[in-house]
Amino acid sequence: MRFLQIHNYYRYRGGEDSMFEQICAVLRTHGHAVTTYTQRSTDVQGSGKKLKAALTGVHSPRSEREVRRMLRWDRPDIAHVHNLYPLISPSVLRACSDEGIPIVMRCPNYRLVCPTGVLLRNGKPCELCVGGHEYRCALVNCRGNLLESTAIAGRSFLVRAFGMISKSVTRFIAPSQCVKQRLVQAGIDSERIDVVPNMVPLPAVTVDPSHGEYVAFAGRLSAEKGLETLLDAARLIPHVPVRIAGNGELLDSLQNSAPSNVTFMGHLRSDKLASFYAKARLCVVPSIWLEAFGLVPAEAMAYGLPVVASRMGALPEIVDHDSTGYLFEPGSPEQLAASIEQLWSDPQRCRDMGLTGREKVKLEYSRDVYYTRLMRVYEHVLEATESAYTEIRRTVHSV
Repeated sequence: MRFLQIHNYYRYRGGEDSMFEQICAVLRTHGHAVTTYTQRSTDVQGSGKKLKAALTGVHSPRSEREVRRMLRWDRPDIAHVHNLYPLISPSVLRACSDEGIPIVMRCPNYRLVCPTGVLLRNGKPCELCVGGHEYRCALVNCRGNLLESTAIAGRSFLVRAFGMISKSVTRFIAPSQCVKQRLVQAGIDSERIDVVPNMVPLPAVTVDPSHGEYVAFAGRLSAEKGLETLLDAARLIPHVPVRIAGNGELLDSLQNSAPSNVTFMGHLRSDKLASFYAKARLCVVPSIWLEAFGLVPAEAMAYGLPVVASRMGALPEIVDHDSTGYLFEPGSPEQLAASIEQLWSDPQRCRDMGLTGREKVKLEYSRDVYYTRLMRVYEHVLEATESAYTEIRRTVHSV
């Protein structure tokens, strides 16, 4: 099969950029022809260019023209769209539709229901805009810059009101049931949404958490990650060492308020992260926002670690309570501390849960499983497209 993969890289590289590249790679590995159309947000510097990007985020003549040319030169079976903002815009969908190319759109965040894409405001969950209320993003100044907040609110309103995405895309892919539910709230028919969890590489080596020396946290040090809850929990269990890997805007304040059993490791590259997990007894994910998938707990499980995570967003879909770890109520240091203590005092339980978690990753999140699920979506799209063409031909011949 032939695919056109479309993605707007973020200014700072993240999980969505990595998933785009992994999807292209796994398709090529299986012998498919993959062409990419990409732009990079690093090209957007300064307030003037940001404002222009907000406007072209609704319609970019350049992107539409370039994609249309690509489609005519090398016609794909399917166009697979990832991130469209701020430079590519939904106008490329019109080019695909005009050329008769079915479209699959992967929705790794909440962009279709929230102008910022994260359902988060001031470090707390926020669903003010869900249901067609994008203007509230400007009213409460979500971005902290009224011009930017108004621009992205206007962009989201126009895209939704004119059906630029909803009327063009054949099928949507959500990484979790949590994201699918929000897409349905945005008015997208649930029958058009397939849940395909992200792929998670399985490390060659499995760690033995029963000999672990500390509790591990890995991630961005920002308010939505629930680090205040983790520090409060650490104070309740001073005999348990906690190590935090990552950087972010809260680093200084967290270091100043952390109890003595908490150590900050800074940012760790992927090779160092493997060593970090190898010496841990368990991993904690105390998020207080609606995680769209939960890559950190899935990666920790892939290494063979049990995970203690909050009941937020997609995390309960990743962590099976009392099987691959424990779930606790978000924002509750008492419950978090109790769950940590329960595992810390039972090394064998840590080992058993870790093995169960690794097996879950192998069965549900491996590259091969992802490829099979993705191809099922593609095949469904092509079958539906062929069925539609057959019906059109039948109607034309009957006239």
